Amino acid sequence: MEIDILSDVLRSLRATGTVYFCDQLTSPWTKEFPGEPVASFHQVRRGGCWLITDGVEEHLGPGDLVFIEPGRHHVLTDQPPGNASNDNQPPTLLLCGYCEFDDSLQLPLASLFPNISVIRQEQLQEHAWLKMLLDTLSAEYLSIRPGTSLVVTKLTEVLLVELIRINFGQNGETAMLRALSDKQIAHALQLLHNNPENNWSLDLLASEVGMSRAAFAKRFKTLSEHSMFDYLTKLRLQRACELLSDTDLPLYEIANRVGYESDLAFTRTFKKKLGLTPTAYRKQSLL
Repeated sequence: MEIDILSDVLRSLRATGTVYFCDQLTSPWTKEFPGEPVASFHQVRRGGCWLITDGVEEHLGPGDLVFIEPGRHHVLTDQPPGNASNDNQPPTLLLCGYCEFDDSLQLPLASLFPNISVIRQEQLQEHAWLKMLLDTLSAEYLSIRPGTSLVVTKLTEVLLVELIRINFGQNGETAMLRALSDKQIAHALQLLHNNPENNWSLDLLASEVGMSRAAFAKRFKTLSEHSMFDYLTKLRLQRACELLSDTDLPLYEIANRVGYESDLAFTRTFKKKLGLTPTAYRKQSLL
């Protein structure tokens, strides 16, 4: 069975999220977000506000959604920047949430997450399913029914996938989306994700997708911004991290499952890339 590459890496990134605030704010109001180690998203359900962050001043109207990278300090306020206080602004219904993911391996797909992206209501209107998802997310959070917390969490994770699918409303594609849009490179990625334990070489993979070795190596790196071997190594270690965290398999078995001939070679590569041994990683994940 072929693996869905996007789903596979999102699962490996352990991408999770939830909504933690959805309420009506009466003027004047200001909410400050100090830059937590999670990505933030905010949608203006009704009314309007200003986003202020690192010199960026962006007005958000009804329906507008903003996605902000982890660690970025930002402020949302109904008061126009640089102007005198105005207490007569209409009330704002604001939805706030966060997304968290493990990027310790700096996986290629993590580059899909933008530094900051504003998706206007007009853009959301073009994606009926995404708009409906946000409407449902808001309604479910406000309902406070049994099971609301679980439903909101699952809907937020779906929201993250949908935002990636539309490339966070941007016109230009990120490197990984370009790679997935290229028929031959996407086929190569599919082969790697299906069987990372195989003894892949540039010659073999290029042959599988009908390209010369040189052309394949150049296009793979240009589109994904990673060499094939770098991508494969990170993919293998990603799978290894999952097995170390979620199973009690011995190291030699994990090494074999992710494409290493010995647990010694596996341990050496793992420590070089992550800074700790597989055994230490397993103990840490159990804390």
